[in-house]
Amino acid sequence: MEINIQKRVLAKNESDADRNRAFFKEKKVFVLNMMSSPGSGKTETLCRTLEALMSDIRVGVIVGDVCTTNDADRLSVTGAKVIQINTDQFGGDCHLAAHLIESSARSLGCDDLDLLIVENIGNLVCPAEFDIGEDARAVVLSVPEGEDKPLKYPLMFQVADAAILNKIDLLPYLDFDAALAVENMGKVHPGMPVFELSAKTREGMEPWLAWLRTKVKEKLG
Repeated sequence: MEINIQKRVLAKNESDADRNRAFFKEKKVFVLNMMSSPGSGKTETLCRTLEALMSDIRVGVIVGDVCTTNDADRLSVTGAKVIQINTDQFGGDCHLAAHLIESSARSLGCDDLDLLIVENIGNLVCPAEFDIGEDARAVVLSVPEGEDKPLKYPLMFQVADAAILNKIDLLPYLDFDAALAVENMGKVHPGMPVFELSAKTREGMEPWLAWLRTKVKEKLG
C-alpha cells in the first residue's frame, strides 16, 4: 500500500510539473531549482548571485523552508521579488512539490521575470525525487560536509545539471580533499560542471555566473 501511495503522489506531482513547464515556457522564464543540505551556504550563494545578475537580468525567488522567513528576508534585501513557502502547515514536508511552485509562481508573477530561482528545502534526499517543472537543477555541496556526500546521496547529484562546491575559503583549515569531492561527483554524474567557489569571499563566482547567464539567454532565445 505504501508503494502504491508513493506512486500516486509522484504521478500527480509529474502532472503538476508538466503544467508548470508549459506555464514557464509561455512566460519565457528560466527556472532553476537550487538544492543542498542545510548549512551549505545556499542562501549566501544566491545572495551573491542576485547581486551580480540583477543589473541586467530580472530575477524572482521562491524560498522553501519548514519554518521561518529567515532566508527570504535575506534575499529580499537584494531587491529581487521573493515569496516564501513554509511546509509546516502541510506537515513539515522536506521538499517542495510542483503544485506549491505553481501557486507561488503565479502569486509572484512571472511576466516581468527572466529568471526564477527556487531555493528548495535543505535536504539531500527528498527534493531530488520531485520534479517541479524547472529548466535546470543545481546542487550545492560545502567543504565542511565531506567528500563522500555524492556517493552517499547519489540521486541528488545524478539529477543535477550543475554542482557548486562552496566554502572553498575553508580549505586551508579543514581536512578536505576538493579534488576527491569533484571526482566523486564525476563518478555519479560524469561530465556535470562543478563550480568551486566561496560565496563569502566571492572567489570563483564568475564561471558559475557565466553558466547561469548562458542558460537564461538560451531560454529567452
